[in-house]
Amino acid sequence: MPSEIQAFTDYIKFEKRYSAHTVRAYQDDLGQFFAYLEAEFGTLPVREISASFIRSWLASLKEKDMLSKSINRKISSLKSFFKWLVRTGRLDKSPMTTVISPKSGKRLPVYVEEQDMDTLINRVEFPDDWQGMTEKLLIQVFYQTGMRLSELIHLKNIQVDPGGSTLRVFGKGNKERIIPVGRELMENIRNYQKQKRETGRNTAETLLVNAEGKPLYVKYAYLAVRKWLSLVTTIGKKSPHVLRHSFATHLMNHGADLNAVKELLGHSSLAATQLYTHNSIEKLREVHKKSHPRG
Repeated sequence: MPSEIQAFTDYIKFEKRYSAHTVRAYQDDLGQFFAYLEAEFGTLPVREISASFIRSWLASLKEKDMLSKSINRKISSLKSFFKWLVRTGRLDKSPMTTVISPKSGKRLPVYVEEQDMDTLINRVEFPDDWQGMTEKLLIQVFYQTGMRLSELIHLKNIQVDPGGSTLRVFGKGNKERIIPVGRELMENIRNYQKQKRETGRNTAETLLVNAEGKPLYVKYAYLAVRKWLSLVTTIGKKSPHVLRHSFATHLMNHGADLNAVKELLGHSSLAATQLYTHNSIEKLREVHKKSHPRG
C-alpha cells in the first residue's frame, strides 16, 4: 500500500486522537480500496487515481450486495484520506468531489423493552464469583449511562467521582463529557472497587477487570452482553450498542429533553439523537391506539 496511508493513519491516530477501533476501520477501508486497484489496474500512484477508479470499486462492492450504509462508510474513509492529501500538499484536487454516496434508509435503533431490562437487572441471578460481579456491573453501566463499548472498557478508576456521583468519559475524538449516575449504581461501583483492592485485582487502571485483574477486551464485553440479554429478550441483535439504544430510547419515552440526551450520548449533532424520537413516537402511537376510543 502507498506510504501515504501510513502517514494518514499516524495523523488520525496521534493528531485527531481517534479510537483504535476507528483507526482500524479506516485502515481496513483504505487497504481494501488499494488492494482492488492493484488487482484490477496494477500499482497506481495516488496522483493518478481518478473518480472513475473509485466508482469502479464501489460498483464491485454493490455487486457483492454490500449494504449502502457500509458503502457510505467506505466513501467517508476515502473522502477523509483524499482531503488530507490535498491539505498536506500531496494532491491538488480530491477525486471524491464527483463521487455520490448511495441513499440508505435509516433503520430505527433496536432496543430492549424496559420490563425486560428490569428483569435482567433486578431479578436475574448472576454467579457469585468475580466474573458474575463484573458482568452484572458491565450490564448496569452500559444501560444506565449509555456509554459506547470502547468508552466503558477503557473507563479508568480516576474517572469515577463518588462525591459528585458522576463518570468522566472520553468519547469520539477524545471529547470529554460528564455522565451523572444514580446512587445505587455508584454504590455498586464503589463496592466493586473495594472488592478489587481486597482480592488484589486492582493492578490495572481500568474500572472493570477480568478474574486475572486485567482490563476487559472487546470480545469479552460482547459475549457477556449477548449471553445475558438472551435470557430476557428475543430481539435479533444483542450487543453493547443495543444497551446504548435502550438507554436513549427509555429516556425519550419518559419525556427527556432531546438536547440533554444528545449530551449524555456524546453525539456531535442532534441528527443522530433524533433517531430515538421515532421510537418514542411509535410508543405514543401504541398508547393512543390502545387507550383512545377512536384510536
